Amino acid sequence: MLIPSMLRPYPNAFPIVVVLFLVLMPLTGWTQQTESPIPEEAPVVLFRNVRIFTGNSSTLSVPSSVLVRGNVIARISSGSTGIALEPGWTVVEGNGNTLMPGLIDAHWHSMFVALPMTTTLAADPGFVSIAAGQQAARTLMRGFTTVRDMGGPAFGLKLAIDRGVIEGPRIYPSGAHISQTSGHGDFRFPFEIPRDDSTPLSRLELLGGTAIADGVDEVLRRTREQLMLGASQIKLMAGGGVSSLYDPLDVTQYSEDELRAAVGAAEDWGTYVTVHAYTTRAVTRAIAAGVRSIEHGQLVDEDTAKLIAEKGIWWSFQLFLADEDANVKEDPRQRMKQMQVTVGTERAIELIKNYNIKVAWGTDILFSAAQAERQGAQLAKLARYFPPAQVLKIATHDNGELLALSGKRSPYPGKLGVVEESALADLLLVKGNPLEDIQLIANPDANFLVIMKDGKIFKNILSGEAR
Repeated sequence: MLIPSMLRPYPNAFPIVVVLFLVLMPLTGWTQQTESPIPEEAPVVLFRNVRIFTGNSSTLSVPSSVLVRGNVIARISSGSTGIALEPGWTVVEGNGNTLMPGLIDAHWHSMFVALPMTTTLAADPGFVSIAAGQQAARTLMRGFTTVRDMGGPAFGLKLAIDRGVIEGPRIYPSGAHISQTSGHGDFRFPFEIPRDDSTPLSRLELLGGTAIADGVDEVLRRTREQLMLGASQIKLMAGGGVSSLYDPLDVTQYSEDELRAAVGAAEDWGTYVTVHAYTTRAVTRAIAAGVRSIEHGQLVDEDTAKLIAEKGIWWSFQLFLADEDANVKEDPRQRMKQMQVTVGTERAIELIKNYNIKVAWGTDILFSAAQAERQGAQLAKLARYFPPAQVLKIATHDNGELLALSGKRSPYPGKLGVVEESALADLLLVKGNPLEDIQLIANPDANFLVIMKDGKIFKNILSGEAR
């Protein structure tokens, strides 16, 4: 065995380092979960007399039974025969209510949703993490069993949830979003400019919220760092944004070579790059570089929409409207940009529908616990533009297919977003029929009778275990 050069003066220290590495490695994002057979003695939950929304259906099933063994759906039986009950099983009597997949938010910021921005950036990181943990539990109780984290230091939060330290959704982490100098992820103060080799990292960089990188080599390094930490996909800022002060909305960020460097590094790890981009120029450049998913996109033209459809690119869309859920900006520069995006939102939905584009959905809620409580209500608003069954398909089956782009970098091997045999058991028992009344998902406290994630029941009003 070769001893690293840094340890050669201390040969007796090497065994200690190896032991520490083996002990601490499982506590990092380096480890990858693998599928393992479900033991026969695994806990079993039987849902009886439920009508199933599969995640990809236009109607509910006939009354059925669904058997969960361990963390997967083991068997589905339709009709009156059902599944014969065995000793030791937990039974949930559905009483004809709807069983559907857990909801998925494809654009979430786990660490940046609980507290105002100034508090998040200035407070002790321990306090921010505890607040994020509390919000993670609320996210799960809203029926969102999985989130795709689109930027932020969520690795520790994900680990705490996965280990059962706290409750929360599955997290597909991007790690720090990667931004050029003056890009959408550059929140430094003007007095921190210029930067040189001796300049310390900014507060947001130190927190792991952003990684400022300029040039192919720096982009490649920062991408590989996030992959090392456990990113399931990589997020780059490819164009101007609303909440940032320095970049007008029309600005295109990162050269094609820089974007291609991140794409190549991600592909070497079997995963993909998604970009923040609103405009035609930013989106077409990202597609040329091999990016697989576009976040936002409200200002693209018709030719770009056609290109997105032809290339099979995912459009991860947010419903930015001038309504009660608008994150109103006080700065006039931000307000002007926000108005542009709002005007472009309905036009973008029209393009998505006209060209049958692969669409995902997420909220992109930032720095507002009050808005986070309306996560389901924001999803329900999609019914203004799509039939309720399609709304729920987007937030379950379709978002699940987007998550599958992470391939072997997925932290949760298995199929998400569907109710079918062998899929992961993330399930909601909904009071009533959300295909007829989509507003049921806007009030999860009252209408989500049972919430199951990974085969474990976290809420069961039917048994009196309400939260």
